Amino acid sequence: MSVAGVLWGTAGVVVQVVARRTGLGAVAIGFYRLLFAAGAMLILGRGSRRQIGAAFRSAPVAVIAGGVGLAAYQALYFLAVRLTGVSVATVVSLGLAPVLLSAWETIRTRQRPGNAELGATAAAIIGLVLISAAAGTGSAGTLGLLAAVASGTVYAGATALSRRTTQGVPPLVLTTLSCTIGAITLAPIALAQGVTFAPSGETLALLTYLGVITTALAYACFYTGLRHTTGSVAVVVTLLEPLAAALLAVVLLGEPLTVPTIVGGLLLLGAVTTLYLDTDRPSKDLQPAPLTD
Repeated sequence: MSVAGVLWGTAGVVVQVVARRTGLGAVAIGFYRLLFAAGAMLILGRGSRRQIGAAFRSAPVAVIAGGVGLAAYQALYFLAVRLTGVSVATVVSLGLAPVLLSAWETIRTRQRPGNAELGATAAAIIGLVLISAAAGTGSAGTLGLLAAVASGTVYAGATALSRRTTQGVPPLVLTTLSCTIGAITLAPIALAQGVTFAPSGETLALLTYLGVITTALAYACFYTGLRHTTGSVAVVVTLLEPLAAALLAVVLLGEPLTVPTIVGGLLLLGAVTTLYLDTDRPSKDLQPAPLTD
């Protein structure tokens, strides 16, 4: 799951570069990302077509909802990146998710979260606030922040839903289904927005990286880890994404590296470390849940 977080953290910078060189909109880039990912997964998993079909038939509503959620999160996140920049979009969208997941798990299980989980979540949220404040909003405006909040909300819901689905579906199969359904979901909007651009080797390489590495590989890692941890822990661990995104924005996009950014990054790493040390804590929420519609 940490590998997934770091890989996701590179996506925002790549999106900015692709958008500047091609003129593609946020939804169109999200569509290409999922399309390339689905193509790679279908090629690699061509021997698992029966398994993919069986997984879809076993819980069609959950699988479709997961794919649509993935598409919505991608589109909203990329829109926020284009309007507010990499750092703000990433920390806002990812910062909201652990709060929502922790609240949902508390309500669902009627149990108080462990002290380590509470402390890690608090440290992660403080770190995100510091990074977000240091990055600033610039001329992004309200729309970009709303898109980031919406993407975080959708991400939290998709994570909660996917955790149930992963108990009965192999990670590679679920990744294939989610990316395929996500690409189909975004296709009409992307076509209306415009998907044509002047192809070049570098642009195609960047889109391939977005699809194969930051999506297919990253989500396969994420869904694998999601089988063995709670939803709120999963979201906090993947807060490595905003940390990686902030660092890359500094190195590649020239954003300033301020003291609050450094402190916020250290808090995020501390949260991840705490959760790693607490992974052996037994939890009723880790028991496999039945796969239903």
